[in-house]
Amino acid sequence: MFLELRRRKLRRTTFFLFLLVVFTLCAHLGFAQEPGKVSPAESGVSMLWRVKIPLRDGIKLNATIFQPKGISEPLPSIFTLTPYISDTYIDRALYFAQHGYVFAAVDVRGRGNSEGQFEPFAQEGRDGYDIVEWLALQPWCNGKVTMWGGSYAGFDQWSTLKEFPPHLATIVPAAAAHPGVDFPFYNGIFTSYTMQWLTYTSGVTPNVRLFGNSPFWIEKFIDLYRDHRAFKELDRVVGNPSLIFQKWLSHPFLVSYYDAMVPTAEDYQKIKIPILSITGHYDGDQAGALTYYRNHQKFGDPAAVANHYLIIGPWDHAGTRTPNRDVGGLRFGEASLVDLNRLHLEWYDWTMKGGKKPEFLKNRVAYYVVGPGAELWRYADDLALIAPEKLVLYAHSPGSANDVFSSGTLQMAKPDKEKPDKFTYDPLDTRPAELEKEEVLRYITDQRFVLNLFGNGLVYHSEPFVEPIEITGQVKFVAWISMDVPDTDLQAALYEVLPDGTSVALTQDMKRVRYRESLRQEKMATPGEIMRLEFDSFTFFSRRISKGSRLRLLLSCLNTPSLEKNYNSGGVVAGETGADARTAHITFYHDVRYPSHLEIPVSAVRR
Repeated sequence: MFLELRRRKLRRTTFFLFLLVVFTLCAHLGFAQEPGKVSPAESGVSMLWRVKIPLRDGIKLNATIFQPKGISEPLPSIFTLTPYISDTYIDRALYFAQHGYVFAAVDVRGRGNSEGQFEPFAQEGRDGYDIVEWLALQPWCNGKVTMWGGSYAGFDQWSTLKEFPPHLATIVPAAAAHPGVDFPFYNGIFTSYTMQWLTYTSGVTPNVRLFGNSPFWIEKFIDLYRDHRAFKELDRVVGNPSLIFQKWLSHPFLVSYYDAMVPTAEDYQKIKIPILSITGHYDGDQAGALTYYRNHQKFGDPAAVANHYLIIGPWDHAGTRTPNRDVGGLRFGEASLVDLNRLHLEWYDWTMKGGKKPEFLKNRVAYYVVGPGAELWRYADDLALIAPEKLVLYAHSPGSANDVFSSGTLQMAKPDKEKPDKFTYDPLDTRPAELEKEEVLRYITDQRFVLNLFGNGLVYHSEPFVEPIEITGQVKFVAWISMDVPDTDLQAALYEVLPDGTSVALTQDMKRVRYRESLRQEKMATPGEIMRLEFDSFTFFSRRISKGSRLRLLLSCLNTPSLEKNYNSGGVVAGETGADARTAHITFYHDVRYPSHLEIPVSAVRR
């Protein structure tokens, strides 16, 4: 029940660390630019400052426009629409202006020097349309307009595209957030980071230093957690009462409010322009990026789908714009360092200037395989065809899989008659808080950590692999459970345990039980009823698993300051407090009638 691994060198990205550390420490760096500041005067670029772009409702957005000096003919135009203030895009703007494009860095309405009121995600599509058409009419533009950017600026591109401005020639969304999928909640579970982000984008100023102050945010999240206060009070706890935060909490699952922000099935059918989508194994918006991609593959016109390319690198959120070989304690090969500025430029040249197709895009899907003996790019016609074979491993145990030393097993053999495993989740247990605070701060430096389940979870190991295998895609975990409360939150996490004991995080998923059948409708659990839970939104990864390695599967209830706490009462989760808490007793079944199992997409090992 207590798992101590202090003496082993471990590398992991659990879900809460992924959100809290990767987003907090890297996200704003992703919005900023790579080092090497060059003034417009030294770069062969001229600048138009404080340009006002009129919108259909009379609001004017502020833009800073960069052009090649001595422009002799109209050129294609690139713009980014950002809530992070246009100044953070200067280096990108200079790069593209130096290479034959006009670049406009535009503040969204209500941020920076733009007029209006900022409501995240709600207005960008219509505003983006107006920007495209305004740019197309300027004397220095040849009528071809495109967009650049990732994260929120990746969402902007899809939101603008669904409005179908006539002069939008292509989009290149990186790490594109998808409202209702990966932000402001994930599978119906809100993150504390949501309030951190809203503070970053409050008012008209940048707020970068406040956003990046991890100790401050960790302290505030733990204050709410330790005092068992309702999640809806988080905005007041951090000192920034937010109407937007409260509005989001009033829409805790997929509804028309979020649907209106993104393309519909009919919109995907009408798309005609070429698209290049970019995401990463460790990108916090991977779920959003792949949702756009898969929806286009599903609903789009075949001719347009054939011109939609996808890149999945071994990158975190910021790395989808500026790759880094070092992510979460892992170091990847030189091949992972793709020059994405250059790739964007080659894509724009191909789609808007009649240039050659980028050499890197050898097929419609490019994905990077990490791990010993790999560290290379592979290509495929379709994401779904990469690993058609599934390795199915069934959970087994004698009824005591509560720690790593007496864990259950994952086997190809189907179970017969076996005792179920059990664990308990007490939402009033705050012991994980100090441990997680220690882990987060230590994670930044040396990656060592202590994993303590406190009895809240189950552990299963596979046998060591006799040969290397490549796992590429999204795993699926089918869990048969019963419990004595109407609702709770569960997490499944998968690791590779190397022969030397080192643990490498591979992927994770989480599920709120009330949304087990649909993210659009709640259905409380009946106490004692055995339910089939399908964890089917694990993050995509591609890794060569070493000979002698094992897989480790953890199943536990979520209990962390970085996520909205479910007190298991079955009420409105954002309004629950410690007074509503109910201890959950979880039973996990793995027998002939209820064969809980893990499905792993496996591809042949190749050089």
